[in-house]
Amino acid sequence: MKYKAVIFDFDGVIHSYKSGWKGATVIPDEPVDGIENAIKQVREKYKVVVVSTRCYSEGGISAIKDYLKKHDIEVDDVTGEKPPAIVQIDDRAITFGGSCDTLLEKIRDFKPWYKWAK
Repeated sequence: MKYKAVIFDFDGVIHSYKSGWKGATVIPDEPVDGIENAIKQVREKYKVVVVSTRCYSEGGISAIKDYLKKHDIEVDDVTGEKPPAIVQIDDRAITFGGSCDTLLEKIRDFKPWYKWAK
């Protein structure tokens, strides 16, 4: 039985988010290349929880679940609340390395992967 959770953000990690925000229930883009297989491999050892701010809007959870089903991506839960987890996979995160010296600069210069890819 899988007890430890790995959190996957939805937009920018599972949904490629190339079109940007179109509304909580509008999810127009294909999955990120290889994410289906990556999640499948992670699920062999861990519980996979998809977290999204879409879940706070009416129809958001259903839209995500429909998207996952359409693309044959199996997860353990979809929620807006981050549960205890061993790690989070997110396109909008900065890994804290223990030093605050360059933190403001990292925040100011941050771009998610799909902005660098253009």
